[in-house]
Amino acid sequence: MSGANKNLPIVSAETLDPEDWHDVRRQGHRMLDDMFDFLEHLRERPVWQPIPPTARDAFQQPLPQTAHSLESVHATFIRDILPYAIGNAHPGFMGWVHGGGTPVGMLADMLSAGLNANLGGRDQIPVEVERQVTRWMSELFGFPESASGLFVTGTSMANLIAVWVARTAALGTEVRAAGVAAGGKQLTAYASAGAHSCIAQAMDLAGFGREALRVVPMNDRFQLDIAKLESVIAEDRQRGFTPFFIAATAGSVDAGAIDDLAALAEIAAREALWFHIDGAYGALAMLAPEIAPRLKGIERADSIAFDFHKWGQVPYDAGFILIKDSAMHYATFASPAAYLQRVASGMAAGSPWPCDFGPDLSRGFRALKAWFTIQVYGAEKLGAIIAKTCGLAQYLRQRIEAEPVLELLAPVSLNIVCFGYRGADTDTLNAAIAVAVQNSGIAAPSTTTIHGRLAIRAAIVNHRTQIRDIDNLFEAVVRFGRLLNQQRNEHER
Repeated sequence: MSGANKNLPIVSAETLDPEDWHDVRRQGHRMLDDMFDFLEHLRERPVWQPIPPTARDAFQQPLPQTAHSLESVHATFIRDILPYAIGNAHPGFMGWVHGGGTPVGMLADMLSAGLNANLGGRDQIPVEVERQVTRWMSELFGFPESASGLFVTGTSMANLIAVWVARTAALGTEVRAAGVAAGGKQLTAYASAGAHSCIAQAMDLAGFGREALRVVPMNDRFQLDIAKLESVIAEDRQRGFTPFFIAATAGSVDAGAIDDLAALAEIAAREALWFHIDGAYGALAMLAPEIAPRLKGIERADSIAFDFHKWGQVPYDAGFILIKDSAMHYATFASPAAYLQRVASGMAAGSPWPCDFGPDLSRGFRALKAWFTIQVYGAEKLGAIIAKTCGLAQYLRQRIEAEPVLELLAPVSLNIVCFGYRGADTDTLNAAIAVAVQNSGIAAPSTTTIHGRLAIRAAIVNHRTQIRDIDNLFEAVVRFGRLLNQQRNEHER
């Protein structure tokens, strides 16, 4: 051995790959089969069930210092994790706007995890997959092919990115160095009282503050009131503020309402405002020909935020932001750094990179599960599922209107039904009914507040949900309502 080699360090040959690939392959097949069994037999399980202390205790253990077998860890998953998830894969889950996922999406997620691609950038086909999905979405929404898009965690992040880009459009790229106060303008934004709370949060995180968001009242259809919006904008201009951003809602979180997008597009154009649409779940109604006309005006937006993991049925998480002006999008985030230098060929080619359009350098291959879902099912079938969920909501509405002990509390615009049990102290009663139905495992509604009243809320999003699941929810609400109402009356005697 030469003298130089005597000083080389001794390096372990350790790896995290299995010693026995046959053994891990066998266990992997078992794990995959367990998940197929879970999805195939969902209806035999409760939608949700309370978590017993023994299951919680399994997650109070100290940091493991030694190895455990894959088989034993999987056994813990089957025993203590799988039965106690929130249950949104179940056809009886109607609590919040959660998609149900699909076996196809699950398999795509497995492929993505195995590939372990970092989609921050560089010259790789996974980036091309994300670009293709962006072009598909541009086609769907009537955006130019040059539009830019990005997969993110969810619509909360997508809405924040839209505010950031609109901020750059209003104040110039100097805002990235000098901040929002340096321009000497007090920017204001506008959204309805039914807009998701993440719009206000985006204003906060973008440096404007929540008070810069003007919350405009809704009309009787739970849409942003157009006349009041125009009045508020005019008042702000008179007071020296600079309006810059309108956030329309396509599928409100409480009642599923769609703002008048065409009218808002006209106002945005006239007032030179950035027109953004929070279409967290409702935007993908463009896939359903019978619902798409209600989204007229969406093609005029400057940006659209939505989730593939809701009506698109892609497994969590898969949010998306689509920006019409890709140059403005790029100017908002692109940041030269020595370790991110681009070249014309080799692995560092392929500029611009996804990291030039958002805050994340490290990004998972979320696009693959969306790409698989669209390829395997096709736009027509996904649109048919969306139309079906809206049809189920109308079926539930009809059952409620025909039942004297129940009342509808909001118009059924898309797939969300807000209703309640009639009687005294209905807020307390309806809250108790919702919890009782959840604890039963039969169905899982949630609650919200409509015109100051607590409502039972059924959001029908899951592709697995059928008429029998709606009947189960309806009958459980009536049964528990009568029981709880009777108990309350007996207690008062």
